[in-house]
Amino acid sequence: MLQTIKDWLWWERLWLPEKVSWADLQDKEDRTYAKASQLYAAVPCALCLLVVRYLFERYLATPLANALGIRDKVRLTAEENPTLEKYFYSQTRNPSQADVRSLCKKTGWPERRVEVWFRRKRNQDRPGLRKRFCEASWRCGFYLCAFLGGLLALYDKPWFYDLKEVWAEFPKQSMLPSQYWYYTLEMGFYLSLLLSLTFDVKRKDFKEQVIHHVATMTLLSFSWISNYIRIGTLVMAVHDSSDILLEGGKLFNYAKWEQTANVMFVIFTIVFMVTRLVIFPFWLIHCTWVYPLERFDPFFGYYFFNIMLMVLQILHVYWAFLITRMAYKFVFSKQLDGDVRSDEEEDDSDSQKNIKHKMNHINGAMNGARDRANGH
Repeated sequence: MLQTIKDWLWWERLWLPEKVSWADLQDKEDRTYAKASQLYAAVPCALCLLVVRYLFERYLATPLANALGIRDKVRLTAEENPTLEKYFYSQTRNPSQADVRSLCKKTGWPERRVEVWFRRKRNQDRPGLRKRFCEASWRCGFYLCAFLGGLLALYDKPWFYDLKEVWAEFPKQSMLPSQYWYYTLEMGFYLSLLLSLTFDVKRKDFKEQVIHHVATMTLLSFSWISNYIRIGTLVMAVHDSSDILLEGGKLFNYAKWEQTANVMFVIFTIVFMVTRLVIFPFWLIHCTWVYPLERFDPFFGYYFFNIMLMVLQILHVYWAFLITRMAYKFVFSKQLDGDVRSDEEEDDSDSQKNIKHKMNHINGAMNGARDRANGH
């Protein structure tokens, strides 16, 4: 049974065009082809990147945060209450008003005290500003290095300027050393992001991030095995270009460099819209959807690869909506409120509200007394 599954999995018609077999992709004196077994290199690469990330965040990002004066907010600790803690972890972090009233009866606390307890408890579980800064620093640094490395690997290649060259002699295209390392590092990085999702800052688009990382890993793996390496490197370079600006903009925003953050956001918005909504669908997907049919009949791999690209494009449209919403707020408020994907920290006490409420009453009373005095 295992042999049957293996034979079906590696059936040539799934991965290769007609009249092409795995035997045609064996290494020769003048050609070296990508092999499925080389994908395993992404695992040790991911583990190494996790170690590098730890060292980077501790010895580079943290001192940089200190130098920029980035500090976590002082948070009030939620009081010890076994009943509320059990409800918080086993039921929901955001109880309804009816649930709050029910909990008031169980604890003997007033509603306002229960609501404040839940706000403080939620804030305790949220990552601080320094953690967000360190994570963004790591991603910005990697994307910058990956993008520059990708340009070095692509700038002198004919398919970088003429997309029809992507399919020249396909699939009998020799793998270059630069392509091997570019793929290995990118796959290792996205695998490390998957492994670190549980302890990274959790954002509102957590599920979309998981889908994106899985789709990216699947796309890279399939393109490697099927020798779609040329188009794969172009897809990676296009994605990295805007990610640098996104993470860089976050860094300036966390550091309170508002003017620089605003400029970075404008540039990021332009680059994202151009690369993800124009170049990616109308150049790269067009390249994978139309040009291959000029050379061979469609096969399973052709459809599968294009479907995965469309999954990424759907995510691009979703994120473009979030970015557009941020841009709308920016145009009318002239400042950024932060990453709209982030889980915003709540005001964990009503002290400020109560002070404002009392001040309004005092001001009202003073204004009334002043008016009466003026009338007399």
